[in-house]
Amino acid sequence: MQIFLQTFIGGVSLGAIYALVALGFSLVYRTMGLVNFSHGNVVMIGAYIASTFYLSAKLPFALAMVIALAVTGLIGVIIERVLRPLENKDFDLMLIGTIGFGIVLEALAILVWGATGRAVRSPVPAAPLDVAGIKIRTYDLLVLAIAAAATLLLMFFLQCTKRGAAMQAVAMDHEAATAVGIHVGRSNAIAFMLGAALAALAGGLVGPLLYVNPTMGGTLGIKGFAGAILGGFGSVPGAILGGIAIGVLDSFAAGHFQGYSELVTFLVFTVIIMIRPTGVFGERTVNRA
Repeated sequence: MQIFLQTFIGGVSLGAIYALVALGFSLVYRTMGLVNFSHGNVVMIGAYIASTFYLSAKLPFALAMVIALAVTGLIGVIIERVLRPLENKDFDLMLIGTIGFGIVLEALAILVWGATGRAVRSPVPAAPLDVAGIKIRTYDLLVLAIAAAATLLLMFFLQCTKRGAAMQAVAMDHEAATAVGIHVGRSNAIAFMLGAALAALAGGLVGPLLYVNPTMGGTLGIKGFAGAILGGFGSVPGAILGGIAIGVLDSFAAGHFQGYSELVTFLVFTVIIMIRPTGVFGERTVNRA
């Protein structure tokens, strides 16, 4: 039972990071109806920026994270601004454009930081907590607390602010939103900025858990994408639940199947999606093409 609980807690911690990635996917999709395929690479850039300012510049971890969020948020705005002329004109080209941005970001990371990657020390040096014989890493608790706070802030923004209400209106009907004076382009830019910031938060937090390298965005992006689909693409609660479910499943698969863990994870994911194709919370259908 102790091993089970310890594996579960570790899975929830990693799942919280997948949930942040899934939230970024869902936020852009629910606003624009667009899957941002460069999102995983933005996670990787955020991880590199946070680790650089934390390890090389010797800044506090929290400050390094803030810088990473600001820089990647700007990257998100740039991506949206470049794609804006294609809005409602060539949806397929917009998708290809996000893939192209992902390739550029990965090449840029290799050019700036090299291809070898780096290990990031934990910002919480305290020993693991012993709760009834279960070892809980203090950094896991920090990850859960930050992910929960970020999720609550995002939900507050969407539900309780005028700008968030405007984004909700754009998600439901962008033509009607335009008719009542809502600036659709600005709402899309904010969606991309927030999505990129969530990606950077996930990347910065995952640094001490995984090895930071230029290809990590592919793995984190795919698992975050899977979490978003599992919960119901475009659903904020679904992204949270789906991301955590993928993390827990991944943790148990790694403990029992080792080298075949990812295969097992996605086989189980495939079975679940075959049973419920729209995800747990159903699918928010957005057609902006």
